[in-house]
Amino acid sequence: MGKILVVVGLLIAAVGVTLMLGLPIGRLPGDLVIRRGQTTIYLPLATSLVLSLVLSLVLTWLTRR
Repeated sequence: MGKILVVVGLLIAAVGVTLMLGLPIGRLPGDLVIRRGQTTIYLPLATSLVLSLVLSLVLTWLTRR
């Protein structure tokens, strides 16, 4: 349980640093934005794929130790 908490904390810190540096999380190529009149629909497809890949790798690494 301790390892998981440390890794989750490090991931949260990494996301915080990334946002502070101004890197485009949530605005990757492949994210769709549909604007029609006053309605905006945002579909973060590329962001979802990247987050899924990173989380899968981290969890696989944790379970093999």
